[in-house]
Amino acid sequence: MRERLFQLYSAVTVQRPWLGGGLVLLGFIAALWHAQSFRLDASADSLVLEGDSDLAYYDQVTDRYGSSEFLVVTYTPDGELFADETLQTLKRLRDDLAAIEGISEVTSILDVPLIESPPISLAQIAQGANTLLDPETDRELARKEFRTSPLYKNLLTSQDEQTTALQATLAPAKGLAKLDEQRTALRAQAAAGDLADTEELAAVEDAYKATSAARQDDLARLVGETRAVLDGYRDDATIFLGGVPMIAVDMINFVRKDIQLFSLVVGGIMILLLAVAFRRVRWVFVPVAICVVVNLSLVGLLGFMSWPVTVVSSNFTALTLIITLSLTVHLVVRHLELHADNPDAKQPWLLDQTLRSKFAPSVFTTLTTMVSFGSLIIADIRPVIDFGLMMVCGVLLALLIAMLLYPALLSPMGAGTPSISREDFTAKLTRGMANTIERFGTPVLLVYGVLIVAAAVGISRLGVENRFIDYFDSETEIYQGLVQIDKKLGGTTPLEVIINAPAQFLEEDAEYRAEFPDSYAAGGLSANSYWYNTTELERVGEIHDYLDSLPETGKVLSMGTTADVFTSLNGGSPLSNFLLAIVYKKAPADIKQALFDPYLSDDGNQLRFSIRVIDSDKNLNRNALLNKIRSDLTSKFDLAPEQIRLAGLLVLYNNVLQSLFESQILTLGTVFVVILIMLSLLFRSIPLALIGITPTLFAASVILGLMGWLGIPLDIMTITIAAITIGIGVDNTIHYTHRFVEELRNEPDRGDYWVAIRRTHGSVGRAIYYTSVIVTVGFAMLALSNFVPIIYFGLFTGLAMVLALVANLTLLPLLFAKFKPIRLAPK
Repeated sequence: MRERLFQLYSAVTVQRPWLGGGLVLLGFIAALWHAQSFRLDASADSLVLEGDSDLAYYDQVTDRYGSSEFLVVTYTPDGELFADETLQTLKRLRDDLAAIEGISEVTSILDVPLIESPPISLAQIAQGANTLLDPETDRELARKEFRTSPLYKNLLTSQDEQTTALQATLAPAKGLAKLDEQRTALRAQAAAGDLADTEELAAVEDAYKATSAARQDDLARLVGETRAVLDGYRDDATIFLGGVPMIAVDMINFVRKDIQLFSLVVGGIMILLLAVAFRRVRWVFVPVAICVVVNLSLVGLLGFMSWPVTVVSSNFTALTLIITLSLTVHLVVRHLELHADNPDAKQPWLLDQTLRSKFAPSVFTTLTTMVSFGSLIIADIRPVIDFGLMMVCGVLLALLIAMLLYPALLSPMGAGTPSISREDFTAKLTRGMANTIERFGTPVLLVYGVLIVAAAVGISRLGVENRFIDYFDSETEIYQGLVQIDKKLGGTTPLEVIINAPAQFLEEDAEYRAEFPDSYAAGGLSANSYWYNTTELERVGEIHDYLDSLPETGKVLSMGTTADVFTSLNGGSPLSNFLLAIVYKKAPADIKQALFDPYLSDDGNQLRFSIRVIDSDKNLNRNALLNKIRSDLTSKFDLAPEQIRLAGLLVLYNNVLQSLFESQILTLGTVFVVILIMLSLLFRSIPLALIGITPTLFAASVILGLMGWLGIPLDIMTITIAAITIGIGVDNTIHYTHRFVEELRNEPDRGDYWVAIRRTHGSVGRAIYYTSVIVTVGFAMLALSNFVPIIYFGLFTGLAMVLALVANLTLLPLLFAKFKPIRLAPK
């Protein structure tokens, strides 16, 4: 079967190289055309769990209480914040920001109503309140109000009165919210099997993607214009820009720069290594040409499929380059070995024998690498799933293009002269390793045993808790802005605590409303609702104070805040139910919008506590915090568990983190089982397959153990290391084992394991050495990224490749020699 497949392949490539080259050229031209549709994505959709029920609930919360995109500008003047000159400068800045197309409103300390500067009564509140620049405003009382008011404290100014914040609310994208709502509804129907017209869902998905892409472009323009405005004010103040839209735009810029940098730097390093290793122009040109064609073809494929690249998959060009080069180097080294042994051979024969020798190993190594990346689809984390699928496509393209283009490029060149020797430095190095393990086999195995035990202990210390802020370099504006807001303006990461009325009350309320609609309407909110009355507002205040007392929380806003404001307006006395009803009925629209709508449902039966958590707190443990809040609300405030629901970005991010352990086990287990089956089929021996997977399993375990010992948690990038290590590392295992079996069968030393090991080290060992060095250097270049998880991914995967190299050239042959898994048929 294999021979028939190879004969068919050889007829297309070696015998008719123009045919294989023509097929690649046609595909390449099509890819270049579709590459213009290639795009990047850093939206919130790209950083959540697949099918997360908390995401659907969060969408409901934002629909009910309102939500809008906004930018935050922190402003720390060189002079006094409340000085006239500073306030006039702040006014100009506010007006300049408001003039930017796409910004609907800018809120600052100049715009919010002041109720204690001087104090006003409940009766006066309906007439409106002063703002900071009004002549009637007492500036000193205003300073005190911003510092102590339950509404403004740690929201608009810092406690040291040196920093203030401006919130620039963005105009919503036209049609995007409606498309998202349609998409969500149609997806739910499809999941339930109730969707009759799948084309409608596809049309809505396409429309959403197009509108979302246009929104990203508009946000990039808006953020750029905002920065241009801020640059005009930086001479007299320290200014940082923050907010989710700014983070999304900057992350896209990071991805774009990473793709360009990885492609150029990794490509340059690879050219240098090829030149040093092979010392011939053709052996630099051919691998580089194949790598370029593969990478650009993958970019075109992603553009054709409208498949955006996220920050997690931004290293796809570097990885594809590394994998393609590794595959090509094995072909080159085998080609050069054959030429060194047969210096008078013609190019067609060399190509035929090279490809015949490497056809099966190349196919199987490609399949194992595809399995390693394909296993990431079970991670349930959208960007990790996309990364895995992209790389499956990239690895398959690498095999197809390399096996077609390699003979097409070399056929017209002729054989030339042999350019490597059987006794070069690399051959001596690898043979030296063979001699070392033959002499000191037992001590080497003991060292491996100690390392495995240490790795197991380290793995037991692995955690998943990490700070979003640590994903970015401390020199980036994202990092600096998050720190500034965290330390001075009440925290960054949103957490919503939703508390419903008891189920029995809701049932009775619904029955009463249905039976006596007129009486229900006349009663007013304070009479009919569960929470909007003096008794329950007192409990709301206690819950608010509890949430505010937690060391992990910053600013907390709720109906407790509203009640405190009204108490202050009422001379320090809580409002009666009668006054509560009057205030709710008579309050101006802007007062309701500020003090009621964000924290209380229309029927008064649901509360929302809006919390900002301090993400830069090094002691923050999100999962422990969420569990503590749930537990304390039930035990301390007599709430039933079903009354409480937590939502917000902190919950969604915590869900991702908590899924990492399960994802790591599932991906690693899947890779291990599938590759074990594939090796068993390839070598037709289960013992040989078990031995074969051991070196890369060792490398992956040591890396995970090292991360545990160093206290580096798993994240959305590092969970991929183990699976990728096994998938790529086992490639060298396959090449080594395939050659080892051939050498073991050769005369005159048939069946002599150590002779076969020394010969294998001196032949394919060199290819393993070259590819491992190239792969390691390639991964190490990822440390140039601006995204810290990619830095960790590059460094630890590079180290894993070194460990896999050493294990494949030491542990693997030692296990072969010890267990002798290959049974040779008698002559």
